[in-house]
Amino acid sequence: MQTEDSVKSPEGKEGLESQSRRSFLKMMMVFAVGAAAIGTMRGGIQSLARLPPQALNTFPSLTLVNSSGAPIKTADIPINSALGVLFPYPLTNEPNFLLRLGDKTGKDVAVTPQKVSIPDTGGSFLSPGGVGPYKSVVAASAICQHAGCLFPQLRFYPPTSSSYPGLIQCGCHGSQYDPYKGFSVVSTPARSPLPNVALSYDVTTDTYQAVGMIGPVIFNHSNDLSGGTAAKSSTSTVTEQSA
Repeated sequence: MQTEDSVKSPEGKEGLESQSRRSFLKMMMVFAVGAAAIGTMRGGIQSLARLPPQALNTFPSLTLVNSSGAPIKTADIPINSALGVLFPYPLTNEPNFLLRLGDKTGKDVAVTPQKVSIPDTGGSFLSPGGVGPYKSVVAASAICQHAGCLFPQLRFYPPTSSSYPGLIQCGCHGSQYDPYKGFSVVSTPARSPLPNVALSYDVTTDTYQAVGMIGPVIFNHSNDLSGGTAAKSSTSTVTEQSA
């Protein structure tokens, strides 16, 4: 004779087994979701690690210094130098001329702001003019706007030169620029002036800073603040190179 307990015990056993299976499946689902989440997080972290460095979003103010780290003074900048007096700005792969312009007698020439035409676009811009005690110190990109040639192919010829007096001339293809007039185009094939570097001058300390770019974009750049490495300090080192 079957008792009530003997009838119910098989059903209770099946119920316990079903409940155990459901609990096991839930546990496996939790593990699966957790593993997927961890994988996603790891993938996200790896993706972040591969992101390229961000471009500058504003022009830095960099004090011009010599190789020893001392600020450049006016007397350190030779008048009408045929040497390549260069410094990087705003990125470390963007060389620029630093010129102290004078006349044929070696006397400083005050460089006034000029309206400079951009033949390539039909536009124009106002050059910053010279700074310093004599308004004779100017700066501009040392990358030719035609094909990207650098110093010494692109170089300044003093006013006493018999070749290209008072001009920056590119030996690669013959482009010429006038630093006394905002680095404007004098002779093609270049169709854009050299981008001007805006300089500031502190009269109390006789020191110079590069603070911005004016004019067309630097050659082979989508904009002046991308396509290279930003300076890691608040200075830019000026060097002299022989032609």
